[in-house]
Amino acid sequence: MSALVPTPGQTIGPFFGYALPYDGDHELVPRAWASSIRLHGRVLDGAGDPVPDALVEIWQAGPDGVVPREQGSLRRDGYTFTGWGRASTDRTGHYQFTTLVPGATTPGGAPYFAVTVFARGLLDRLFSRAYLPGNDVVLAKDALLSSVDPARRATLVARSDDRGFVFDIRLQGDGETVFLQHARD
Repeated sequence: MSALVPTPGQTIGPFFGYALPYDGDHELVPRAWASSIRLHGRVLDGAGDPVPDALVEIWQAGPDGVVPREQGSLRRDGYTFTGWGRASTDRTGHYQFTTLVPGATTPGGAPYFAVTVFARGLLDRLFSRAYLPGNDVVLAKDALLSSVDPARRATLVARSDDRGFVFDIRLQGDGETVFLQHARD
């Protein structure tokens, strides 16, 4: 008997608009929370044009560095932080999340958001990370970040703004975001 091999993903189609978004999908916490921040940016194609029909997902640890194991991401209750969210891009390629600043999952580690992108023309989803800016010593020690070509590391580090962080995702071309290979068992 031979082992089954995973088949490739299918091209993401125009079903985004009615099948995947849901109420509160991009609000991991309510905007009114004192500790809430905004993670936002744009998804751009190789020419720098906006991708108006992409879907961005994030997974993250809580501020304490613990990865939540709570249920409720698809039916937000307004107080349970699940560490997962989904946001559609608008016609300008912009997405946004209301969330909390993630903590480091390991002592001395670099905090980050795990990012997944679905978009038209992709045969499978893309994986990346959005590291938090500000502590160059911690970022330099991160095993994954330090394994990336120094000229491309900046594509994995968000920028600070007045309400949180900006993380633009470039799908290809100059300034392409570094995407990670996700091993399948």
